[in-house]
Amino acid sequence: MNPPKTYSIILSIAFLLFVGCSQKADTKKKEVEGQKEKRIVDLSHDYSRETVYWVTAKEFELDTVFEGLTEKGYYYSAYNIATAEHGGTHIDAPIHFAAGKQTVDQIPLERLIGPAIKVDVSDKAMDNPDYLVSIQDFLDWEMEQKLEIPDSAIVLLQTGFSTYYPDKVKYMGTALRGNAAIKLMHFPGLSPEAAEWLVNNRNINAIGLDTPSIDYGQSQYFKSHVVLLSNNIPAFENLTNLDQLPKMGFEIVALPMKIKGGSGAPLRIVALLEE
Repeated sequence: MNPPKTYSIILSIAFLLFVGCSQKADTKKKEVEGQKEKRIVDLSHDYSRETVYWVTAKEFELDTVFEGLTEKGYYYSAYNIATAEHGGTHIDAPIHFAAGKQTVDQIPLERLIGPAIKVDVSDKAMDNPDYLVSIQDFLDWEMEQKLEIPDSAIVLLQTGFSTYYPDKVKYMGTALRGNAAIKLMHFPGLSPEAAEWLVNNRNINAIGLDTPSIDYGQSQYFKSHVVLLSNNIPAFENLTNLDQLPKMGFEIVALPMKIKGGSGAPLRIVALLEE
């Protein structure tokens, strides 16, 4: 018996839909197979009583609200934390050193997420705690890579000092606290001349490094902060694991606590590397 005409049409449509879905599935599978896997590198120190803070900032506190079995038999834990904006792995918002500029919650995410490069000066800085990253360091990177620092790049500076963290004496130059400790600090930073050069000659979205400050420890006027933040270029400080990154070809995701009106905030920052 021949099937009704309507039934034949339904079978034909079903067959075409099946073939179409199979082809789409195969295409999608090929697209997934063609994608490279990404490795995640955590560039953040954790927060604890060992966390390194600026010598005049309040240090991290963790108070237990409850920890253990409740009277109803289930486990529960909760804590209160207290922290200054500028301690551990954190972000400096432009308003930190520039009146009227962006607060933490106003920084566009496009400045905090995207392609990045790394300039490694550890061979110079590890033997000189007062080392200043120079214009020549950036020119040397460009000569080696045979290209200029890309537009909208996030620039990371590797000094090697994260290997000393959280030993305050080795990392900052002193374990003392308070205003009297400021003149005792020694660690590498970005020279004001290099900061000016980046602003005037390149177009970067953000900058970060593995020391307590974008200005070196002996700075009195924090000129690199002023130059960068006045141009709405945020800075990431107290980074780690920069030795695990290549000199280019990776992405950064840097998401700070969204503090309304904040001059800085704790930062969770990761790098994404194609394997």
